[in-house]
Amino acid sequence: MRSFAGRDILSLKDFERNEFFHVLDVARQLEPIARSRRNSDLLKEKTMVTAFYQPSTRTRLAHEAAMHRLGGHVTGFSDAKMTRAGDWYQESIKDTVKMLEFYGDVIVMRHFQQGAPHEAAKWASIPIINGGDGWGEHPTQILTDLFTVWTEKGRIDGLNWLAVGDMRMRTMHSLAYALTQFDCPITFVAPPEMSLLPEFKEELKQYNLNFTEAEHVEQAIAKADVILVEPVVQPDYTKSRQEAGEHGLTPANYKITRELLANKAKSDAILLHSLPRMDEIPPDVDITRWSRYWQEAYNGVVMRMALLALVLGAME
Repeated sequence: MRSFAGRDILSLKDFERNEFFHVLDVARQLEPIARSRRNSDLLKEKTMVTAFYQPSTRTRLAHEAAMHRLGGHVTGFSDAKMTRAGDWYQESIKDTVKMLEFYGDVIVMRHFQQGAPHEAAKWASIPIINGGDGWGEHPTQILTDLFTVWTEKGRIDGLNWLAVGDMRMRTMHSLAYALTQFDCPITFVAPPEMSLLPEFKEELKQYNLNFTEAEHVEQAIAKADVILVEPVVQPDYTKSRQEAGEHGLTPANYKITRELLANKAKSDAILLHSLPRMDEIPPDVDITRWSRYWQEAYNGVVMRMALLALVLGAME
């Protein structure tokens, strides 16, 4: 297995099957630190730089919390408009990361342009972690989801997945790439205008992913062991920022209600959502036995601890 030390985390297409399990195992080893709400000194001599060109709550703060839990330091920006990269100068990714690499030991980047972290990795001499790039990928979120499923179910292989939402989203792309390494049939449910793109479907077929598509969650939820939901009402991820405006409600086809879960879902199925949500999962679902999105948020810190420890060489 390749070493993770000094490695970029850009796409889950780059991961081999045994590497997924290695990352999950390292997360399991580090989880007691987060659970006990204490900080270690594993990365006490390291600094993480955040370069967030798009708003973020969980991804940025989970990385920062992870770095603090490991005793490291954090610097960076959460709004590109406060930097020369986002003001009149529109400083290039190359010029920006060539500076940032002197300020820390790893860079976590979120960007509205697909491929921006890959571009940064061309120029940076330190690891780049993709915190979400436009409609591209979101590898750390799906690694978090896999860790949640692995800890809850004790396995990944053999589980049936149901993915509901906008299939153009970066989380959906990373999920599909990840599941190509496991024996996990998956059904995608999305509005027609948000369904899997033809070229992406062809790519998944080449990877031998066992997938089907359905028009309504009711058609597929009964056999699902894992239900992963994303909004179908959402902003344009190719823009740096989009303020809230007039928007519709989630159609019933793509909504996970308490009644639907009670009447159709397996009693031991788990429901994931990377958040934020609109109305696709009503609040009364939060206290049901299916919901795991708060545990998922906690696991987001644990997974980022594992990735930081690995790429910075503190864990092998």
